[in-house]
Amino acid sequence: MEMSGDAVDLSVVIAAYDAADTLPDQLEALAAQRTTCRWEVVLADNGSHDGTVAAALAFSDRLPVLRVVDASSRRGAGAARNAGARVARGRSLVLCDADDVVADGWLEAMHQALLRSPFVAGRLDAERLNPPAVVASRVLPQTTGLQPSKLLPGLWHAGAGNMGIRADVFRQVGGFDEVAPSLEDTDLCWRVGLHGMPLEFVPDALVHVRLRSGLRATVRQGYQYGIGERWLMQRFADVAAARATPSDAGTDAPAAAGRAGRIAHRGARLVALGAEVVRVRDRGRLNALCWSTAWRAGFSLGLSPAPVSMLSVPGGPHGH
Repeated sequence: MEMSGDAVDLSVVIAAYDAADTLPDQLEALAAQRTTCRWEVVLADNGSHDGTVAAALAFSDRLPVLRVVDASSRRGAGAARNAGARVARGRSLVLCDADDVVADGWLEAMHQALLRSPFVAGRLDAERLNPPAVVASRVLPQTTGLQPSKLLPGLWHAGAGNMGIRADVFRQVGGFDEVAPSLEDTDLCWRVGLHGMPLEFVPDALVHVRLRSGLRATVRQGYQYGIGERWLMQRFADVAAARATPSDAGTDAPAAAGRAGRIAHRGARLVALGAEVVRVRDRGRLNALCWSTAWRAGFSLGLSPAPVSMLSVPGGPHGH
């Protein structure tokens, strides 16, 4: 990812696919930003078939710099963001999504945070852009802090829809893994963290997110997230084992490894599912049930990636 032309402070990289209906709201919010830094917008179009590109170009005279990149060679948000990052001129990259809306002051908050930290993430809000039934369909993370992980305790993560990273750090870790089935942002966060650069939460950098609505979209996303979670578990298995402490011996991992443990775990999941079904009283809880059920199906059928070895990560068992 070489810088072209005169460098700017920040490159706002937006991955977009068939986002003509929502992108104008995001670009309107960006055009209204007031900041002390020099910045640009790089829209990475992931092969849209609607008017996404035309919707972006309509803002050319309202943004400091707007460039549209053809990111259609490989589908996926991670691949599109990588394509945008390759041509970005910013010393730092700030990422947001084409269907969300950044709040006032978002860009300046990210700029100030990136002056002191190489890797940052902001706060999310679902109330503004979603009806109550959609908000009730899932618990939105990252509203009060970073997202924790049971697999890798101490390594925090965040969604790429509100994330900032210095360009040299992004290059150092290789950007987003384009083979990730989903949750490529979690994967990036963990790899950056394993390189010794912790993620900082920036509560003043707020993004209003647009959640998936409709049962089909809800099921599709839940399923993909389940696959992604299983992919991460398998990919970082060696890292998790190397970071395990003696106190972990009291967890349920040994039991889960045996047949009896697996049967008990499946039984507990069935009980939990039955309890969810009983609680369905409205559309919000129905969406939540569909999302969680699809997640379980995706996790059960998850892919098996090549694991990440601690030996290849600075700060690992034999790192510095």
